[in-house]
Amino acid sequence: MENLNTILYIMAGVLTLVEAVLRWGFPSFRRNPANAGTVETLDSLWVAMVVALSLKAVLLQPFTIPSGSMEDTLQIGDYILVKKYEFGYSLLNKTPRFLEFKKPQHGDILVFVYPQDHSKDFIKRCIGLPNDVIELRNGDLYRNGEKQVEPYVKHLFTPKESLEMDGPSSYKVNYGPVTIEPGHYWMMGDNRDNSLDSRYWGQLDEKLIKGKAWFIYWHSNNFRPDFQRMFRFVH
Repeated sequence: MENLNTILYIMAGVLTLVEAVLRWGFPSFRRNPANAGTVETLDSLWVAMVVALSLKAVLLQPFTIPSGSMEDTLQIGDYILVKKYEFGYSLLNKTPRFLEFKKPQHGDILVFVYPQDHSKDFIKRCIGLPNDVIELRNGDLYRNGEKQVEPYVKHLFTPKESLEMDGPSSYKVNYGPVTIEPGHYWMMGDNRDNSLDSRYWGQLDEKLIKGKAWFIYWHSNNFRPDFQRMFRFVH
């Protein structure tokens, strides 16, 4: 996603510079009827770029799945749209959220700023809400003392194998209990044995939430489109 963002911002910067140069540096070029087609094309491209960046900032944002931590729900090569407006906004990830339509719920797949490196975005499933008590017992998730049914979860190893590899303190097998603080959420990957999530970096501050995964609009496998994975809602 960072590459796409960089391309968009570079294109916007170049178009803005060209617009500024033609408007104030060479106004005669814009007034020349012979250049009307070129000027109209440049103006249209600039307006389209401004609209695209505005939509990206406020409503929808494209996101590329960079790792296998959400398999099999989301796979490497999936291109998704993220709804940014549902949970409101936080200025620079520091202010309380405003313009909230709703709060994240159990099972929502969220894109958020990685708490330990704000230059990266992560995507995980919301497992715990404020005041929930979360615990892993023998690889099974318990929320508020009740064992959860999670059909979306994928395990690479049995609990015994994880304990043999990682030792008796393996977070893949046993964790907690931990109580979620107000204004925070507990995030975990669907690929439980291959996910850098709240077990390792803690609770997610709601200020860091960017939006909810919504729609897979493209999937590329070794540069070849996989139409079976496209045009699907994320859940």
